[in-house]
Amino acid sequence: MTRIFAYCRVSTADQTTDNQVQEIASAGFAVTKQRVVCETVSGSVPAFERKGFAKLVDRLEENDVLVVSRLDRLGRNAMDVRATVERLASIGVRVHCLALGGVDLTSAAGKMTMGVINAVAEFERDLLIERTQAGLRRAKAEGKAFGRPSALTPDQRAVVVDRLNAGVSVAQIARDMKTSRQTIMRVRETVTAQSAATS
Repeated sequence: MTRIFAYCRVSTADQTTDNQVQEIASAGFAVTKQRVVCETVSGSVPAFERKGFAKLVDRLEENDVLVVSRLDRLGRNAMDVRATVERLASIGVRVHCLALGGVDLTSAAGKMTMGVINAVAEFERDLLIERTQAGLRRAKAEGKAFGRPSALTPDQRAVVVDRLNAGVSVAQIARDMKTSRQTIMRVRETVTAQSAATS
């Protein structure tokens, strides 16, 4: 037997989900009160990280229907919406979106709509990659260092190299320098690699 659930979300406590619940009912979806999940959480939080949505998904079974008023109730962006719909479809749950004419996003027409959403998701992802790479190039050009800062100063590294060359154990050097054995071993590996490159 098909069960119908509704998911309604608002971002702030001064907003209400009443309009979404009413829209779903007006669209002809008979959802019992126990199957209406409402929560107040920012749209920037991925769907499956929201407490209410995660609990709702635990209740959903094959052939159930999930109704939302708009796609942005399901995810923070096109990539998140796509992932959410695909995950629900994988367990046999049909997703209806009122803003898209109540279309079932797992039907043929819905899959076409999801194709558009997928294209937008890929466009968003590509833009994000481009912006990240441009930012990294700019930071590199400005001479900014990447990664974790070194645990040792250049002078301390020189002392470590001298002591390693003198045959002092890694553990002893780490204790004396008040740092971890891994830090000393990284210095040793760097020196070994540099020696191999110059020989």
